Amino acid sequence: MGFAAPRGGPGMELGVVVLLLAFVAGIGLVLLAKAAAARIEKAANTVRADAEHARSVAAELTELAAAERREATKAQASAESALAAAEADRAEAAQLVAEAAAELRRITGLDPEQATADAKASIIEAARRQAAADVHRAEAKARTEAKDRARRVLATAIQRLSGDTTAQLVVTRVDLPSEEMKGRLIGREGRNIRTFEAVTGVNLIIDESPDSVMLSCFDAERREAATVALAALMSDGRIHPGRIEQAWEEAVAGAPGRTTAAGHEAADRAGVKDLHPDLIEALGKLRLRTSYGQNVLAHLVECAHVAAAIAAEIGADVDIARRAALLHDIGKVISAETPGTHAALGAELAARAGESEVVVNAIAAHHDEVPMESVEAVIVQTADTCSAARPGARREELDQYVERLERLEDIVTDHAGVKRALAMSAGREVRVIVEPDEVDDTAVPTLAEAIAHRVENDLSYPGEIKVIVVRELRAEATAK
Repeated sequence: MGFAAPRGGPGMELGVVVLLLAFVAGIGLVLLAKAAAARIEKAANTVRADAEHARSVAAELTELAAAERREATKAQASAESALAAAEADRAEAAQLVAEAAAELRRITGLDPEQATADAKASIIEAARRQAAADVHRAEAKARTEAKDRARRVLATAIQRLSGDTTAQLVVTRVDLPSEEMKGRLIGREGRNIRTFEAVTGVNLIIDESPDSVMLSCFDAERREAATVALAALMSDGRIHPGRIEQAWEEAVAGAPGRTTAAGHEAADRAGVKDLHPDLIEALGKLRLRTSYGQNVLAHLVECAHVAAAIAAEIGADVDIARRAALLHDIGKVISAETPGTHAALGAELAARAGESEVVVNAIAAHHDEVPMESVEAVIVQTADTCSAARPGARREELDQYVERLERLEDIVTDHAGVKRALAMSAGREVRVIVEPDEVDDTAVPTLAEAIAHRVENDLSYPGEIKVIVVRELRAEATAK
């Protein structure tokens, strides 16, 4: 028999549809439930694997921690053992130090504190001696290098100058045009020479010297005027008492003009310009002044050239050095009745004439009366020394020379520890022999400086004096 579809109305069809939908929905839910169960199972497996891995890692960490604890225990035990050994070594070292100190005290009779103090003092003394020796060597090297440099500079400056080497005395030599002029100067029965000497106050010396006569007088101004008058008489040819008096009056009247001309000529020769008229006049008057027989004006011109050469060599101001050197002895023209040294008076005169402060200081400081404020002042002093100390520039009387050397030796022997003093090189060097038991090596430089300073303050001398201190220790022994 066959299955027949139910027949009915619309209500029945709706029920069938609902049943089908419910069936389909049930199937879907079953499928979804299976899928969810699969996912949950998979997640559960993953969690179980992670838990297993975590248990494995925890076991490894536990084992490592146990191993670390075992190692830490061993290290602690080793440290405690090493500490104990160190304590034992420290105790042994302290015992050895105590034994060494006792032995040192027994041998030397000194306690450790005193021995340490003695050793420290010995080290300090050795360091002081070494430092003094190093300083001495450094100073010696610096002095040697400075002297070499100074010699080069001075040699370069001086070799460019060619000056007179003869000292000026109290006589003046006058050349005659012919030998017969001597008879005319003497005149009939000597009236001309008597008149000349009476009018001028200058001695006219006529001797056997060919074609020349000598004028002798301590007054340089009179001697110069007499020289001019004598030249005028010989040039004119008329020599008699009346003409002699006229020539003398003309020579005296022309003195201011000769002074100004000499000042201008000196400034031109030195290469100095724009000098005040008072300074020009003062320079001209210095042509008649001498210092130890050296003409002061010639000395100033010479100093100007030397100072300019030195300044050019070392890079200083050449014009200021030249100007200050030309004017440094300008104070010698001021009368001796005016109180003050020629350096101070010259500085005042230069200041009134409008010279710069550098020039004024160089003039005032060239004999160390005031501190030097510029390198040009040092150059002026150096040039002054070079011009005054060169051979033949100045002269001294024999008794003055001997007195100066004896005074130099007395000043040196007055110092403690000096055995003997020997003045050498015409008083420009002094050798000092010291007692080796009283003066040690470290005190030799100090003694030399003290002697040099004392000589500078107590002795007047041209140029410079070198002080050489000699210490010699001799030991003798006899073998028997």
